[in-house]
Amino acid sequence: MIPLARVAQPAAKAILQQATALRPKRNKASDGLLPSKAHIKQNPNSDHNSGFACDLTHDPANGIDCKDIFEKLKEDPRVKYLIFQGRIWSQEKGERHHNGYAHPHHLHISIKETKGNDTSPWFPWLGKPKVKEVIKAKVAKKPKKEVRND
Repeated sequence: MIPLARVAQPAAKAILQQATALRPKRNKASDGLLPSKAHIKQNPNSDHNSGFACDLTHDPANGIDCKDIFEKLKEDPRVKYLIFQGRIWSQEKGERHHNGYAHPHHLHISIKETKGNDTSPWFPWLGKPKVKEVIKAKVAKKPKKEVRND
């Protein structure tokens, strides 16, 4: 079992903060950082347990299109692996069908252990957020722990 973190890594937090700063009206229903007790029991080796993973809600209507983000983050050296809508990708194994939870409503982003403090822009192709949106995103409520099947 992966040791449990009390806080998510800065890089994981930055994903949600940056997405919110860039697209303030985005849906956050499936956002997640740290796991629930049920998730820990179901998946004791999840990168959520160590704080090195993030779930980002798919909301193309409000500018967070996880299909596009899935493709673009393949180039980010911080990414360990990605899961979205039944597909998984890692640099080592490429893209393939995912036999586990399909992640139909959110993109799962796992971060390499050596990149946990790297908060550089995750979505540079989406432009730069307004300063007031960056401030709002940093003080916004954090996602609640939830029971998920991933």
